[in-house]
Amino acid sequence: MSKPAVRLVRFTGRLLRALAAVATPAVVFLALIALTDGAGSGLAAWFTTLGAGTVLALWRGRHRTWPARLVPFLPVIIAAALTATVCIPTVPTARRHPPALPFVDAQHWNLATGSRVAVYHYPPANPGPRHPVPFVYLHGGPVRGISVQDHRFLQLLAHQGYDVYAYEQAGGGRSDLLPMDQYTISRSVRDLAAFVDRLDKGKVDILGFSGGGVVLTRALADPSVAARLHRAIVAEPGPMDGPTAHITGHKGRASARSLAPAPTGPRSTHVPRYAVAFGLMRLGLLTPDTGLIGQAEGDNAFTAADLGSDTASAYCARDAHRIPSEDTAQNFSFSPAASLRVQQTVKASPSIAPLLRQSRTPAMLMIAECSSQVRQWATAVLADDPAIQRTQYMPGVGHHMWNGLDDNNHRAAAVITAFLQDEPAPLPNHPTRDEIPTFLRDHK
Repeated sequence: MSKPAVRLVRFTGRLLRALAAVATPAVVFLALIALTDGAGSGLAAWFTTLGAGTVLALWRGRHRTWPARLVPFLPVIIAAALTATVCIPTVPTARRHPPALPFVDAQHWNLATGSRVAVYHYPPANPGPRHPVPFVYLHGGPVRGISVQDHRFLQLLAHQGYDVYAYEQAGGGRSDLLPMDQYTISRSVRDLAAFVDRLDKGKVDILGFSGGGVVLTRALADPSVAARLHRAIVAEPGPMDGPTAHITGHKGRASARSLAPAPTGPRSTHVPRYAVAFGLMRLGLLTPDTGLIGQAEGDNAFTAADLGSDTASAYCARDAHRIPSEDTAQNFSFSPAASLRVQQTVKASPSIAPLLRQSRTPAMLMIAECSSQVRQWATAVLADDPAIQRTQYMPGVGHHMWNGLDDNNHRAAAVITAFLQDEPAPLPNHPTRDEIPTFLRDHK
């Protein structure tokens, strides 16, 4: 081997050893973050790692001359500097609510449950007949703000004579936060009942979309809450309980998930502190109530771009290169920790099927052609709720069925209003309960 090659091999070896010397404390630090659940904003893990690294450096340099004794400390210092970034907040740690919307005022209602939620009201805006039953919208998420795109859809319903109300679930949007242990699916259902009571206009028609569809499904299974509902529309629901949440099965036709351009804009996950926090949380190595970042800080840090391909998965593959902007950066709000906490309580809950089979509230199910949801999440509701009067399979749309593209908003509104007015459905009643096995086989 030539001398230059020997030198290259030696240099490469030294470099790898140096990188390993820096990486080892960093790996120890991450392990301690997980073991301590991020206690003290990560400082407990940081000081422990620094102390252990210092002791190890002293031991390694014990037989060296004085200047050489400092060499083992170099990787410790580098690792300490790098890991310190995980312990330093880069956004406000107090909750920063989105600014006011220019087209609708946010009221704040104190519910009997203790939640303080942001409420939006779109009164009937047409000169024609007005519908006497209030209409309530339960948005998806969970624990997310209502997007500008959803607000536009609610305005469309108001222009068709509906008295429309929507509220952002506790912790989302302009609503106040809850202690982390109070974010449960049961609390969400109780908040719904308390909201209808606070509205004080009798029974309501209600549309629950995605995570809101889960809340609505569980409300239909609770006779005391269902008594407040006039008609219910469950649109693209998530899993309704633990057994359903553990189903793995068919999804809809191809979505734009792997086809759409990557979202633009800042990402919190490009900052070491939030990359570590959200990454370990998603892996289950940190709890939603972690001491690494507070709930408010996490909400402030998380951006629309952090959702990555999740947004694209709500659209059909054919729409991959024309996905509309669902929200503005100023209005976007999502609580990753609280959302994870609610989902955990759904997964831990027993089956609600026996209670849902007793439901008597007239209901409709909406399923998208390119749904990113597991099909059985929707068909489980259809199978177990005898009061579902019709199912509307929405062609040409993904999970977010009212998305501003083409005439999708008007098609979704036509399906919803036909059911609420007990008029003939614009689309075939498909799938029926008997058609579920065929639907799962053919629509994938």
